[in-house]
Amino acid sequence: MDRFIEKASELGKLQRVLAKVEGGRAGRPGRAVLIRGSRRVGKSRLVEEFVRRSGVPCVFYSVARGTPDRQVREFLSAAAASDLPGAPSLAGRSAGSWEEALGIVATAVPQDTPSVIVLDGLPLLLEGDPGLESTLQVAFARELSRRPVMLVLIGSDPAVMEAVNQPGRPFYMRAVEMAVHPLTPADLAAALELPAAEAVDAHLVSGGLPMICARWPRGLGVRQYLRQALADPASALVVTGERILASELAPDAQARAVLNAVGSGLRTHSSIGRAVPEVPRASLNRALQLLVEKRLVSADLPLATRPSRETRYRVAGTHLGFWLSFVGPRLPEIERGRGDLTLARLLRSWAPWRSAAVAPLVRESLRRMEGLPAKAGAIGGYWTRTGDPEIDVVGTDRGPVGERITLVGSITWLEERPFDRRDLSELIVRRSKLPGAGADVPLLAVSRSGTATAEVTLVTPEDLVNAWRPRES
Repeated sequence: MDRFIEKASELGKLQRVLAKVEGGRAGRPGRAVLIRGSRRVGKSRLVEEFVRRSGVPCVFYSVARGTPDRQVREFLSAAAASDLPGAPSLAGRSAGSWEEALGIVATAVPQDTPSVIVLDGLPLLLEGDPGLESTLQVAFARELSRRPVMLVLIGSDPAVMEAVNQPGRPFYMRAVEMAVHPLTPADLAAALELPAAEAVDAHLVSGGLPMICARWPRGLGVRQYLRQALADPASALVVTGERILASELAPDAQARAVLNAVGSGLRTHSSIGRAVPEVPRASLNRALQLLVEKRLVSADLPLATRPSRETRYRVAGTHLGFWLSFVGPRLPEIERGRGDLTLARLLRSWAPWRSAAVAPLVRESLRRMEGLPAKAGAIGGYWTRTGDPEIDVVGTDRGPVGERITLVGSITWLEERPFDRRDLSELIVRRSKLPGAGADVPLLAVSRSGTATAEVTLVTPEDLVNAWRPRES
């Protein structure tokens, strides 16, 4: 099994819920947890590791697509094969409904010590049986909450999982919500033993997905890792993107075509439409909406003191963006053992791709930093329809539309070339074209290789990585 990259915060939260089960009030010690997160982000592995460390008996049912009857049978089979004390009594048992199946399993859990029941794939269950939400709530209220049971419901569809705990829904206020996020640049710096700049680059390639990072040799730089991973058609770097798309968009060829267009670097509605002439305009709008809802694509607006409708689209996860740019289009080449050709092509485009891909990560890192000039309340970018100006970093006092500009910045993510006087001159010109930005607005330079001028506030790779480290209380 791949090494587990520590997620101390998430493990701690699960352990605290289990502690409430152990010391729960008389009559209703049971607790429920709703865990959401994008595909391949490590939700299932996190729960597996939690169960292993806690040492409590567990039923772990990974949901497969199928009829509700089949899913009930598979759940009972998983329970019969588990380490629950009463598991042998479940062999050969059958149930006509989820309510009956959960009631049967409830008789097999220990009555005086904690146990865990995991349903991994709640959106798939609800897809086949929309009434299952109410069934689960009734079973939890009548059976599981009366026993020392921790019911864990996991799902990758963010819209479905967030809706489950909304007002008016059966599970509202009955479960602890928990979001599992990708590993951060600080996580990668520690786990992969990389310097800050390499950790940021590693995040652009891996997206912080544990499946990829767990197989990344410690201390191995990005270029060396790419050479190794692209030589193996079965490597996590090669297969993960296709698995994400197969899970999310398998039946939707139009959405896949639109995503490929966005992944190729097209940002505006019109340019995406021209790239997929086979997709009608109405279908293009629906596809973009679907991709945004599934959080495969982000729709960004300029940040300024005036509202704007100049939406730009980008692939939301950095790994998927990398995969669509370099790996997906070259899968036949990689599968026939010529990953060296893919690598050579990748390296020729690496610098410009990386410079564009790092911008959203930089902005998110800046939002987490303390001590920015003028205490910027919101961080984004700015652009116009013509692209004049286009500014990497803009800070305002608040978002999504600010009252005043608090900083203007440039990202120079190049090796062996610092932010220099020429970059400064260009940034000053761009600032002059930004509505609401006077000559007194502070200038920021985010640079991989330092700066050759003292007229800007410098943000280094170390600053970006440190922004993701837990703050001391």
